[in-house]
Amino acid sequence: MFSSIWNFVKRHKRKFIFTGAVVGGVYFLGKYARSKFRELQEKEATEYIAQARRHFHFESNQRTCNMTVVSMLPSLREAIVNQLNSESLTAILKTRPANKVEIWEDLKIISFTRSLVAVYSTCMLVVLLRIQLNIIGGYLYLDNSVGKPPTTPQAPPEVQQQYLSSIQHLLGNGLTQLITVVKKSVQNSLDGVCLKQSLSLLELEQHISWIRAEVEACPCRPLSSYMMADDDNALADQACGLSERDVLTIRLLNETRDMMDSPDFNTVLTACLQRGFTRLLDNLAQFFHPPLPSISLPLAKIIPIINGQINTICSETPGHFVQELLMNNDVKEFAANVYDSFSTPQEVHK
Repeated sequence: MFSSIWNFVKRHKRKFIFTGAVVGGVYFLGKYARSKFRELQEKEATEYIAQARRHFHFESNQRTCNMTVVSMLPSLREAIVNQLNSESLTAILKTRPANKVEIWEDLKIISFTRSLVAVYSTCMLVVLLRIQLNIIGGYLYLDNSVGKPPTTPQAPPEVQQQYLSSIQHLLGNGLTQLITVVKKSVQNSLDGVCLKQSLSLLELEQHISWIRAEVEACPCRPLSSYMMADDDNALADQACGLSERDVLTIRLLNETRDMMDSPDFNTVLTACLQRGFTRLLDNLAQFFHPPLPSISLPLAKIIPIINGQINTICSETPGHFVQELLMNNDVKEFAANVYDSFSTPQEVHK
């Protein structure tokens, strides 16, 4: 019996060897495939967790951006009102002065200027803080990444504080320069419009469009110049020296300027301004009953209306104006792009 079996094996030796090789190969291949499949599953799980963590960090950062914008609006409003104080002129008018018409003319220019400046500066504040806080947020994500070897933080707290203090340019010298430019354009547009002249909502919109065109069309004075000082001396002054901390601050400032030079920045700021001025006109339309092209109001009645718009635009209680800017899809997409740029390890940012 054993002899016949042995003879059978000898006759079919090659088949047994081939079958054994195939079975063995299939076994080891299956084992290798299972191992690779587990590795792939673990990798996908790790990537999913990292992506979820990154998304959570980004969303948290956007909430911080929104709260920061809202918290700064009272300071912005105060800075505008201090330079364009219409309340003092209104108080003088109540005393029935001899130069009443002259004061009304000044009030006309100041009222329009401060509401338009409020729209410009609020939009600028929203976009600038989106850039700054998402640059910091991106670096903080990298600094706290799981598995990242310990290194010097790219955005330590003292650097963040120094860097964010550059926003004072928008509330200070930048705002003063913006007021000067807008006021001149308002004068060019409204100097020939007397107080008794009636304006329809459409005519009012045309005047605002002319003012905007003059303010925004100047190639030698881009809107970004009001948001951040762009000369090296000013950056060095903001950074307060050349220590290691200050070098990091200057780097963040330069990266901010790079973002402000990008086409995306201009697209987002333009979208914010369009939304902001549309909301301003919507607010004004509520005083034209009904808001039809044929309905008009004397300029003397429009002045108090537009003069009070700053309280709606720069309100510490976020109304429709600020909410529409914060929830604008262009702003959200821009914020995500900035965050992605700085939360992904890149040699250029090191």
